[in-house]
Amino acid sequence: MPKPSKPSQKQQETHKSVRTSVSLSPALHDTLERMAKEKKVSVAWVIRDAAEKYVSEQWPLLQQERA
Repeated sequence: MPKPSKPSQKQQETHKSVRTSVSLSPALHDTLERMAKEKKVSVAWVIRDAAEKYVSEQWPLLQQERA
């Protein structure tokens, strides 16, 4: 079986993630869990989606630079 090709530098940079830890109130966490369940996604996905929307609203020019 052939070896999978190594991702290019650009592909590696695109797929890199940074792990972070946050503390949430139980009520907020419960709400996020309900939202995730309704959307059939993970709580992490809901948090990432919310963070991306927050950043694009607060710093719209940053969004243009990333595109």
